[in-house]
Amino acid sequence: MPKLTETFAKKLPYSLKGTQKHWDNEVKGLVLFVGKRSKTWYFQKDVGGQTKRILIGRYPTISSQAARQTAMGLALEMGRGAGKVVQIGAPSLEVAMEVYLARPKLRSERYRYGVRTYMENQLKDWLRLPLDEITKPMVVRRHQQLASYPSTANHALRYFRSIYNHSRRTYDLPECPTMAIEWYQEQPDGRIIEDLAAWRQAVEEMHNPIHKIFYEMLLITGLRKTEALTLQWSHIREDRIHLPMTKNGRSFDLPILQLHHETLAPLRSLDSKWVFPSPKSASGHITGPEKLKWSPHAHRRTFATVAMEAGVLEEIVGRLLNHTPLSITGQRYTRPSLDALRPAMEAVCAELVRRQSS
Repeated sequence: MPKLTETFAKKLPYSLKGTQKHWDNEVKGLVLFVGKRSKTWYFQKDVGGQTKRILIGRYPTISSQAARQTAMGLALEMGRGAGKVVQIGAPSLEVAMEVYLARPKLRSERYRYGVRTYMENQLKDWLRLPLDEITKPMVVRRHQQLASYPSTANHALRYFRSIYNHSRRTYDLPECPTMAIEWYQEQPDGRIIEDLAAWRQAVEEMHNPIHKIFYEMLLITGLRKTEALTLQWSHIREDRIHLPMTKNGRSFDLPILQLHHETLAPLRSLDSKWVFPSPKSASGHITGPEKLKWSPHAHRRTFATVAMEAGVLEEIVGRLLNHTPLSITGQRYTRPSLDALRPAMEAVCAELVRRQSS
């Protein structure tokens, strides 16, 4: 182990992968954590069978000499018993995220997927940082960097806030730094596909036939994007699509028609598991379908709008979309059968097909 002098700390290269730890050979417990973009001083000691780690500060803001003096002071305090009140080192964002996503009450795989995706895309460079090193200026700056996409900015930092506050139950962390953020106003996008004949032409011109069928199924089922992307052949039954778990934490059965089976028929021989397979994807299914002028959620809104215009009652439209009913009766008592919902699906699909050719 080297002596962590100013010269040593200055010449030490940043880590290419992961975090490297360098311990001082004189001041027991002084350690310099070196990541891809930062060097951070800590004092660490085992107390009562638990590792207690105290943040000293970032190098070069905190010099080697200052870090050594601070570490010696902490060692003296711990020797006198004061260290008993020092917290166990804060977890990294990555560790805190995994603990948060492992909660039994967090039943929706879609939500887990969303949180993980935002953390790994928008906050990837924070994953290995201890939570107590993620500061107010950092979260404000990141929120501003994502300002071109207000919804993305808000979602990423709100998911971070949920993870951070969940970790505060176990660790002695300060108030979440997102308190410094001024959240962007998000205008709900209520756009639908006004011209279904133009939509049909755009879909027919797509190069990837799997993506083409993906959008066709979105339109004639009203499924959410992730629900459709993760469809498995085991979910496709003769009279229904059965989703074992959905966004609202429960299973869902959607009545389907011969039209749905005919739409999916060209994909049957491509993969034994996934309805919309992708050999290039780590998950095995497509995750980023070719973009159309209309978003995937615009297809869902179009399904709902056409259903209403075809005379389907709003309550039934909600059932087809797997929305949670507002009333206690709807939530706890009424459970319409697939046969009761099938005429509504037939009416919606018939109107969707008619509008594509008009």
